[in-house]
Amino acid sequence: MATKLVDLVYWRKMRKTGVVFTGLVISLASLFQLSAITVLSHICLGVMSVTFILRLYYKLLELLRWNSGVHPFQSYLDHDSSLTDKETVMVVEEVVLLIAFAWTEIKRLIFIESMIDSIKFVVLLYLLSYVGVQTSGLTLVITAVIVIFSLPLLYKKQQMRIRRMLRALRAFVKRIKNMCFGLCEAVRPSPAAPPAAAPTPTPSPAPAPKQKSKSK
Repeated sequence: MATKLVDLVYWRKMRKTGVVFTGLVISLASLFQLSAITVLSHICLGVMSVTFILRLYYKLLELLRWNSGVHPFQSYLDHDSSLTDKETVMVVEEVVLLIAFAWTEIKRLIFIESMIDSIKFVVLLYLLSYVGVQTSGLTLVITAVIVIFSLPLLYKKQQMRIRRMLRALRAFVKRIKNMCFGLCEAVRPSPAAPPAAAPTPTPSPAPAPKQKSKSK
């Protein structure tokens, strides 16, 4: 499944990716005027109008004995898209782990386990509220779809130029960081040297006591 998505995003099959990309954009843009149920119904009706006509055409050829009765969509019918028990368990485990991780992170941010992370979350929520006033969620979804299908193709076409730009940007950021660190070191006051301890006076040696001469 992941390999198929990567093939679609990187335009490895141009015709298939073009059909999927165009269909997604048109379907999402249709949701501005129609409901999701109406759009889904019209998509299914449009697909079935093509498949039904082709099925009737092949059936007519079979009745006229011009065809051996081959079903035009037999390859799609024979394709097994069902999940095995192991794959189903893996998908369910991944979904449950993702939900549990999201719930744990949200709980940690809301109840302020880390002050810095919660401040970042508050800033993100404020920016999202501002974005929500300016645009709708459907517009963001359409923009995300266009970006997902466009950036890999752009990187594939302009790979060398993008790498040079990224190297130049990293060098510029590194130069700015070094400049800021240099300014901070220049502005920071140098620590005062501790006062030198006064030398302790050495005690003078006591005079030796005089010995009394013994009387003879």
